[in-house]
Amino acid sequence: MKLSLIGAVVVAATLASGTPVRAQGGAPGGYPSSPVTIVTPLAPGTTIDVLARLYADKLAKRFGQQVIVSNRPGAGGLIAAQAVAAAPPDGYTVLLANSGHAILGTLNKNLPFDPVHDFAGVSLIGETAALVTVPPSLGPRSLQAFVDLAKAKPGTVNYASAGIGTATHLAGAYFAKQAGIQMVHVPYKTGSALIADLLEGRVQVTFSPAAFTLPLLQEGKLLALAVSSPAAMRKPIEVPNARSVGIDFEYATWYGFLAPVKTPSAVLQTLHAAIAEVSEDAELRAKIDAQGIEPRSAGLRDFDAHIRNEMDRLAPLLKSIGDQIGN
Repeated sequence: MKLSLIGAVVVAATLASGTPVRAQGGAPGGYPSSPVTIVTPLAPGTTIDVLARLYADKLAKRFGQQVIVSNRPGAGGLIAAQAVAAAPPDGYTVLLANSGHAILGTLNKNLPFDPVHDFAGVSLIGETAALVTVPPSLGPRSLQAFVDLAKAKPGTVNYASAGIGTATHLAGAYFAKQAGIQMVHVPYKTGSALIADLLEGRVQVTFSPAAFTLPLLQEGKLLALAVSSPAAMRKPIEVPNARSVGIDFEYATWYGFLAPVKTPSAVLQTLHAAIAEVSEDAELRAKIDAQGIEPRSAGLRDFDAHIRNEMDRLAPLLKSIGDQIGN
């Protein structure tokens, strides 16, 4: 896959609260003694960007240091991941990744880094199911009607994603496999272009977290036909699950912090403890809940194991996607 190395970088600095830095359990150099940068793989306004800024604000107040959000979109998360993999392993540059990170190696055979073995899990922070989202103009008002349409006209339904190898790409491919339908994948570079084409009916469906389309769903400009969770979604909107019509479509996008693998253990522990603490903040939890994200937590090694288990579970699908794009 030919990759563009041009990515927009948007930096948002959160000012220190003025409180003294806490003792950090013996982390080298009194970590953190200078600003920390959170790198994200998608553009401003996306779900992962919103999460990064929420955590940057809370972590800055806890650390008494600036926490900067740097958006490095492009190449299905490869640009952001490579930036963090190449950064000094000192805890001052971390990656807020989602499920798409773990599959970079499957879809790109000649990476200069290993997206699993060259990173250390810091903290899992949440998971969100995918919504099967369509424009009202498409016609179907239920998941079964949508599947019937796709089966009646194989290859004519286009599904939009945030790019090749992203979590939304994987969700759509997984749904097609589980529903036994054929759809055409249409990757986008920006969320705004994806939404514009979805609203106009130039693409027929997307499989994205609720936060991405929530305002449009609440206004009735888009329809959520099903959610990929084991149970129906009750908030922030009500959506039946795919199993209710007999489609075994269970899929969740995870979100979590990663650091370069050689980051000292004491620094990883400090970061994990800080993230775990701010994750319990009532204001932050309310804002995450409003995004349709379920808070999750996992220890350092448990998060690494979670990533590997997900890759093993989806291995056949990942191989088929890699074969389709010629990697």
